[in-house]
Amino acid sequence: MSPILHRRKFITTLLGAGAASLAAAEDKLSYKGENIQFGLVTYMWGADLDLPALISALEKAKILGVELRVDHAHGVSPKLTPKERAEVRKRFGDSPVDCVGMGTNFEFHSPKPEELRKNIEGAMEHIKLSHDIGASGVKVKPNALPKEVEKEKTLEQIARALQQLGDHALGFGQEIRLEVHGGVTDLGDIATIMKTAARDNVRVCWNSNQKDIEGEGIEANFAKVRDYLGHTLHIRGATVEGYPWDKLAKLLVDADWEGWVLLEAGGKRPDGDPAAVLGAQRDAFMQLVTTARKAAA
Repeated sequence: MSPILHRRKFITTLLGAGAASLAAAEDKLSYKGENIQFGLVTYMWGADLDLPALISALEKAKILGVELRVDHAHGVSPKLTPKERAEVRKRFGDSPVDCVGMGTNFEFHSPKPEELRKNIEGAMEHIKLSHDIGASGVKVKPNALPKEVEKEKTLEQIARALQQLGDHALGFGQEIRLEVHGGVTDLGDIATIMKTAARDNVRVCWNSNQKDIEGEGIEANFAKVRDYLGHTLHIRGATVEGYPWDKLAKLLVDADWEGWVLLEAGGKRPDGDPAAVLGAQRDAFMQLVTTARKAAA
């Protein structure tokens, strides 16, 4: 019996005829993509919300996952004491909202050894923080290709830094998420980094960049990193023009990807109730997922 049929049988047994109708409706959808969820990065639309207000807005919007960006109003940072970390963990534990991880700006391309070491050590601090608050991973960046250094050497340096972080994170049960960002957005370069890093808990965070649709197109570029994808990816907004969100949803469904599609919207959040604004984005993207699942059925 397939996993989805097993799940349907359980629901039907548990809830009776009403659940049977639900299962019949689900028959029109492919099982692929059923574990795609929608969440938020607190850059920038959640930057002004303290932790209680953030969690409340997400609950109302039925957005049940959040990546906490450093240095925002929620105040979750390595400065927290053990007691304060436990309080953050409990706050999420008492809510249906899952703290997906920490979104950091640590980068590993600098040719200066002291700068590289500083970034690695900072990322390690956030690995422990993420563990302590009950999250599952830390987002980092490549983030540039210095002109005075051969590209291959920089890519290898980034990969070696990720190896260190991956080994360190293993003891904390954390995933290291390499955001495709800055001057390293070519998916071929990202694939090269991942091949060298070669750690199961070091994964790619797709970032919905314009570079994704250049060259051979989004399908070919997605294929370069498909096997390295982690449990988070970022989108600018499901209704933002200029990016094929429907194609991205289809690629995720076809890959039976499991994880959090996280809204990382820049600029000022539109006026109005934060829950309503965020919920509209959730509905827009998840409708694309549903459409892709229907097509795949």
